[in-house]
Order: sequence, then C-alpha cells, then structure tokens
Amino acid sequence: MKKICIVSSMYYEDIMKMLLNGADDEIEKHKKNIKRDIIYVTGTFEIPYVISKNIKKYDAFIALGCVIKGETPHFDYICRSTIDALMKLSIENSKPIGNGILTCLNKKQAIERADKSKKNKGKEAASAAIELLKKNL
Repeated sequence: MKKICIVSSMYYEDIMKMLLNGADDEIEKHKKNIKRDIIYVTGTFEIPYVISKNIKKYDAFIALGCVIKGETPHFDYICRSTIDALMKLSIENSKPIGNGILTCLNKKQAIERADKSKKNKGKEAASAAIELLKKNL
C-alpha cells in the first residue's frame, strides 16, 4: 500500500474544492493500492514547507494551490519560489510531487482549470504522481 499526501492551500476555497475533487477522483481509481491523507494550509507558499516536514512519511505528494495575478509582482515571487521549492524537494528526496498549483491571470482562468468537465489540474497532478509511483522511478 502506497501513501500519498495531498497538501492543499485553502486560499481560494471554491477552486481548491474543485481541484481536490479531481485529485480524489483519480486516487479513487487506485484505492486498493493507495492510501490518501490531506493536509490543509493557508496559502500556496506554505505547501513546500509542509511537504518538507512530512517527506519521510509518504511515498508521494500532490500539491494543490492557486495563485491569481494581482497588480504587484507578488504573484511572480510566490509562483517562482513555490514551484522551484517543489522541484527541489522532489529531486533531493526522490519523491514524486504532482503539481496541481494553478498560476492564473484571473479567477475565470482558475475556474476553467479546476473544472471537472474539462482538464481538472488536480486530477492531472494526482495522475502524474500515481504514474511515477507505479513505475517505481
């Protein structure tokens, strides 16, 4: 039995619920082989920290978050540092981390990327992490 932890920002709660539903739908297909836990964090920036603190407890992670561009460069700093930190954690610990963090210009884009009737990025992140686990890479 493999253990996956979803670390989900709740900053845009409506979008996060959609992403989480997509991830859970994908995990449900593999429920005989995968146990799932979830940890909620305030914002996307906190996701890498929580993964680093739990890196030895799980076989893989799914990062779910949403950053929407505002009028300041804050968007660029949060997106770059968060994605870079996730990649570093994944490589240094040889653990798959499915990236379901949306980086959108507006809320409409975010909703489209979280919509289950389209390409739900939560589902895609879960699928990526599960595929890597299955291949034991």
